[in-house]
Amino acid sequence: MNPDFEPEVLEFRDRLEKEAEEGGYHLNPDREMTLMLAEGLLVNRKRYGYLLCPCRMGEGVMERDLDIICPCDYRDADLDEYGQCYCALYVSREVLEGKREIKGQIPERRPEPEELERKREESRAKARAGRESMPLWRCKVCGYLAARGNPPEVCPICKAGRERFEQFSLGGDGPPVPLWRCKVCGYLAARGNPPEVCPICKAGRERFEQFPL
Repeated sequence: MNPDFEPEVLEFRDRLEKEAEEGGYHLNPDREMTLMLAEGLLVNRKRYGYLLCPCRMGEGVMERDLDIICPCDYRDADLDEYGQCYCALYVSREVLEGKREIKGQIPERRPEPEELERKREESRAKARAGRESMPLWRCKVCGYLAARGNPPEVCPICKAGRERFEQFSLGGDGPPVPLWRCKVCGYLAARGNPPEVCPICKAGRERFEQFPL
């Protein structure tokens, strides 16, 4: 392993791994590569004030870079389809256990600027109209709720596997307070304002969005 990594980088990489495992995710077992990526994340945090993906070019404006603040909005889809995220910082359990092989470069899932702006406007329009297409998933063991395209590999609360999740509908008029969704891991919180930090994946408040019912 490269002995020249600063202690800050070593500590940050290990914290990323701890938080990933707690949330049901896994870092790439190639430690030196994940250290290089962790170093790039820290460089971007000092430059921009947030953990901009080290493998992509951002605009340097948080509101326009939200989808590529690590862990990016495209991580889960990449893990489901390819077993590895675009940067190769995260891998699926199958890859970690040697049951699946990564073949070739993971294609960029982030849309081109014009398409990205169109999707942003669609998202804003959906929020204004009170519609949300993201499915809700409920852990049948502990009741944990997540709003994301697919259920997590592992429940971050009770560690039940993906097969123990079911699609779920709140029904009725919904909770009496706003429902907030973490855009990184899908965690849901019913409270007046989003939490400062997601208790599951440690994403900051700026990564939460109101989840219309």
